[in-house]
Amino acid sequence: MRSVYVTVVVVCIMCEMFILGLTNYVPEVEFEFKKESSMEVEHNYERIGEVKKHCKPILSSASEFKAEDNRIADIKEELNFGYGDWWQDVGDAPIMPFDDRDIPKNLSQPPSNISSFWITNVDHKHRTKKYVSVSGILMLGITLDTSFAERPYKGSPRFQIWPAHTQLAISFEGIYMENKRNGGERVICLLGDAMLPSRESDSSNPWEWVKDSDQNNNQVPLLQDDQILLVLRYPLTHTLTNKVIRGELKSLNPKSNAKYFDQVHILGQMLKSTKYEFGSEKIVSKACDPYPYRDNLMSSGINVYKGGSFCAILEKVTNSGPFTVVPNWKCDGADDYCSKLGPFVSDQEIKATNGSFKDVMLYMQDVRCKPTSGHQNDSVARVAAVFRATPALEDRYRVQWRSGLSNMTLAAEGIWNSSSGQLCMVGCLGIVDAEGSSCNSRICLYVPLSFSLKQRSIIFGSISSIDRSNKLYYPLSFERLVRPSELWNYFRVSHPYYSYSKIQSAGAILEKNEPFSFGALVKKSLLQFPKLDDTDDFLSSLSFLAEDLTLQISAVPDPFSNSHPLRVDIQMDIFSIGPLFGRYWYSRNETTAGETPYRSKAEYTEKQLLLNVSAQLTIIGKDYSNFSVLFLEGLYDPHFGRMYLVGCRDVRASWKILSQTIDLESGLDCLIEVIVSYPPTTARWLFNPTARISISSQRPEDDPLYFGMIKLQTLPIMYRKQREDILSRRGIEGILCVLTLSFAVACISSQLFYLNQDVDSSPFISFVMLGVQALGHCLPLITGAKALFKREASDSYEMQSYDLEKSQWLNLIDYTVKLLELVMFLLTLRLCQKVWKSRIRLLSRSPLESHRVPSDKRVLIATLTIHGIGYIIVLIIHAVKTRQMPLQTDRFIDSRGHSRTLREWQIELEEYIGLVQDFFLLPQVIGNLMWQIDCKPLRKLYFIGITVVRLLPHLYDYIRAPVPNPYFAEEYEFVNPTLDFFSNFGDVAIPITAVLLAAVIYCQQRWNYDQLSQILTFKQCRLLPARSRAYERLSSKPFEAELASDVNQSTSNKLEDEDDEE
Repeated sequence: MRSVYVTVVVVCIMCEMFILGLTNYVPEVEFEFKKESSMEVEHNYERIGEVKKHCKPILSSASEFKAEDNRIADIKEELNFGYGDWWQDVGDAPIMPFDDRDIPKNLSQPPSNISSFWITNVDHKHRTKKYVSVSGILMLGITLDTSFAERPYKGSPRFQIWPAHTQLAISFEGIYMENKRNGGERVICLLGDAMLPSRESDSSNPWEWVKDSDQNNNQVPLLQDDQILLVLRYPLTHTLTNKVIRGELKSLNPKSNAKYFDQVHILGQMLKSTKYEFGSEKIVSKACDPYPYRDNLMSSGINVYKGGSFCAILEKVTNSGPFTVVPNWKCDGADDYCSKLGPFVSDQEIKATNGSFKDVMLYMQDVRCKPTSGHQNDSVARVAAVFRATPALEDRYRVQWRSGLSNMTLAAEGIWNSSSGQLCMVGCLGIVDAEGSSCNSRICLYVPLSFSLKQRSIIFGSISSIDRSNKLYYPLSFERLVRPSELWNYFRVSHPYYSYSKIQSAGAILEKNEPFSFGALVKKSLLQFPKLDDTDDFLSSLSFLAEDLTLQISAVPDPFSNSHPLRVDIQMDIFSIGPLFGRYWYSRNETTAGETPYRSKAEYTEKQLLLNVSAQLTIIGKDYSNFSVLFLEGLYDPHFGRMYLVGCRDVRASWKILSQTIDLESGLDCLIEVIVSYPPTTARWLFNPTARISISSQRPEDDPLYFGMIKLQTLPIMYRKQREDILSRRGIEGILCVLTLSFAVACISSQLFYLNQDVDSSPFISFVMLGVQALGHCLPLITGAKALFKREASDSYEMQSYDLEKSQWLNLIDYTVKLLELVMFLLTLRLCQKVWKSRIRLLSRSPLESHRVPSDKRVLIATLTIHGIGYIIVLIIHAVKTRQMPLQTDRFIDSRGHSRTLREWQIELEEYIGLVQDFFLLPQVIGNLMWQIDCKPLRKLYFIGITVVRLLPHLYDYIRAPVPNPYFAEEYEFVNPTLDFFSNFGDVAIPITAVLLAAVIYCQQRWNYDQLSQILTFKQCRLLPARSRAYERLSSKPFEAELASDVNQSTSNKLEDEDDEE
């Protein structure tokens, strides 16, 4: 028996060392970076004779290269283009199919025909006076996704098709030349080689095989074709009227040949790396003479940027995203006039918005900005760009790279002058001819410096008709909203500012909602909320406070149910707070190093600490499409951590509804009240560290712009100075865990000493009870789960803090907890050993009366039955609560950092294991009833003390915040307090039940079975059955064992000797 015990101890110690090693092991991850070679692809130019034959008409008009021209050296960089357009002549021979089987029937977005071209090699060694040999790759595609236009790698398939995407790569070799047609052209004439998809003989359905294909490229019927001619024409000079790349792709096969296809037309633009020549003053003057043009925006009173860095600001703004099109809310004309998208030829999708232009975007592409000098030291810039309008369903990634010109594009060129701050440009629809006959639009654009509740744009402008006598559309307005974090990218010298206009209205909201009660006074005196720091200068304090009040986190409805509420993403950016707009570095040059803390200044009184604040709230969720962006302005009360704000939203309704709504402010609905409540910065262990947001409309319910109240509660948030709180809280929990486990070790040790004094009671200790405790002690050692005090994770902080993980004293606490768990496990095994030996002694004394020795078989069956029924009841209750929801799965992180997915029944089972451990006395209660004891097998300190240890975590969970620690990526492995029986109700019900079990044990040991039977007898009704002599206590003391028979004498003496040795 001793050898078995020693073996168990050694194995447990080795397992513990192994587990400790695993918990601190972090696998190294290797990243492999592959870089595309910049070397040219070698080409033999074996078909140069065929090229000259088929390109003879073009070659005959080629002019000789001039020695001073360097264009040939830049061919490989300047003649590439991407995301151009292509279309095919109507006929019976399409070049490629398109698989639309998986496209939803209600999808109105048509697939895009996209083309890209790359020069792969230029043969400078064999250059002649009129041409130079080149090779390249043309990619044609029909697609609805974003996977097109990547340059094909060597060995990649020439033709690929999958649902909603088709692409064909063609390799070419040919010649580059220049001529003087159309003011000068650069021409490439090439012969290509490709694997073309084979068509069926039925011209009405040539791609029948697409429907039967399993999308395996090896089974696609292909035909090799080397009779493909491509001619690309580039403008020699890049200007407003001469910027289009035109191309023709045609088959040299006869029409009767299966490889023949109808002619393909290609359209693209020169790359931004090519030089643009500003020289269209005559066309620009149609829109901008006299300059500046007096539009409504100039008379709006908004201060605009007039500094010398306009080009840098314009480049950064246009690269950061598209413009939003503003509804024509002031229009009062006919429907066709007011709902038209400016000069653009709208498709059905845009027309369906009825002038609200919801999700319609305007991209400013290919921006060329050239600073020049003006009169009287004015800064002047000449600007060229392409404006591209896109509907809502168009893929944003693909659109921003499109280079083709169409009826949804405006090629523009104009001038900006610092004297007015206006960028005035002429806009030309589609392809522009030499006379600029399509240049009938005027574009005015501004970069504002003044911001307000109704002006949140970093850039705004309008597109209007030049011809005032024949206006075909209402002036189209557009803007680009800004976030405070972006401001420092745009303004380094100039200083934007914010003008408050709704403070009085916000004060009315404060008076209506400010709590004035005894509890509020206590809260104000005991708790602290985000406020201005005493130690910093005023502007720094404002900047740090703005950082604390900024929210970027997920949220759920408030109040939320426990059954997996739908989450939304919210982002609340602080625009200004007090006199500070943006962050402190914008005004750093204006402050002095010796500025004193603001509280030492007499002008900052208690009343003035109600700070003016403006913000922007973005809510991302399918149920909040009308509240995608809210502009906020109001007051912040640092005494209660609340903001009282007036909100304005961009109402995306039809122009008719907007024009009939008389109480809109600049097209915005500003009859909205918003209250934001922040958690305290102190005593966070007692409060849920979440922010609450309520949004309510002040309109009557019959108003079309009315909406019901919205209440949201964020996930736990962390303030700027919360790292010390995190450390202290985790340390406090670790210290509590060490103290409670140490007390549990003392309780188990006292039970061991008690059994040495009262040997007769040892057989009546339940093995099932000890097994439950041993299971509870070994599971944390095996799985790495936290003992007693567990922490739930927040999705907002998925990565663990490196500094916290490296904290030595926290690691020391973790090791101490594991060591105490190991000690408790070994002491419990020692209790099991003593109970086992005492039962063997009883059996050795009366081998023919084994039924008189306590057995745990019936106790185990009864315990499993009770817990099995309880587990089924829990599943039923949980199923009833979540019957309206689909089957849920939760992701868990084990002790090694590996993610695993559990279904609901598995989650409930693991949580129920924790409940079994809390009810560890249940088997002992059942055993005492079955064995009809008249002794005291358990010491009071043991069963009461262990019960207290098991109940302390529930008490802690009840008084602390529901989500205690949002800063670690640790998740409950055996207990989830947000679900059914581990909710706040469970934190009350479970301790009460555990206390009742301890009370029953006390009563069973205080009065023997006969006394309890008499107490629980009411008249003729007996709650306990009559006493049986089956478990009449037999003495197991050594001197009583000598009265046993000779058959059992040797066994008894041997057991006594082993016990004495121990």
